[in-house]
Amino acid sequence: MRPFSGHLVVVRGGGDIGSGVIWRLRRVGFPVVVLELERPLTVRRTVAFSSAVSDRHVEIDGIAGSLVESPADALEVAHTGVVAVLASDSIPRFTTPISVLVDARLAKRSLDTTIRQAPLVVGLGPGFVAGDNCHVVIETMRGHRLGRAIWEGAAAANTGIPGDIGGASSERVLRAQHDGQVAWDVGFGDVVTSGQQLGQIDDHAVVSAIDGTVRGLISSGPVTPGLKIGDVDPRFDPQAIDQISDKAMAVGGGVLEAVLVWLNDVSQ
Repeated sequence: MRPFSGHLVVVRGGGDIGSGVIWRLRRVGFPVVVLELERPLTVRRTVAFSSAVSDRHVEIDGIAGSLVESPADALEVAHTGVVAVLASDSIPRFTTPISVLVDARLAKRSLDTTIRQAPLVVGLGPGFVAGDNCHVVIETMRGHRLGRAIWEGAAAANTGIPGDIGGASSERVLRAQHDGQVAWDVGFGDVVTSGQQLGQIDDHAVVSAIDGTVRGLISSGPVTPGLKIGDVDPRFDPQAIDQISDKAMAVGGGVLEAVLVWLNDVSQ
């Protein structure tokens, strides 16, 4: 018996946080389709289903994902137990109704997701208000409320300050300082030191502010000022490069809880 196989889940955004959601839902048996940009802006690409857009196939902690070319292909692949990744910036028409829509793009502002797009619409973090543009919001800010399902109101407001990891916050995050094409001199898992050049945006060096291990690098290509382009982990844990983060798993757990609460309510 596969109790969840009849409930299609569509996730907008296959970055590292979204991938914690995708992994949790696929792990318990939901068919999952991921919608991504043609050039994803994911930094932690080693643990993101969005990487299937460029690599065609990915596997994260035992869950496989594959790039598909059409909504029909997405449904076929999703029902085989593989996460289907479709390059689409809008929600396509599927022949199977969507049961759950999760907006995991983490835009921190309201975009184009509405509460009418699925029987259950879940929004991650700031920009969503339960009862307005979604049915339930999942808290994404690190701290006591991380991963909580909020059925009334909104998540905590965006502070603009990255969460503390290993004693480092803003200084661990690399952001583009210029327009241009980014290219990297380092790779995932490389140990780097404060002041070391990690790459360049055109003729401008991208430099690490701390010692640590490279765990995030945006794919080479055009960037704009302020865009997050990399992440240096000060904990020097090589296993963390290929593992879904505690934050992503907590947020994924919150989404799974919300989905199960909704299913329980609709079955009464």
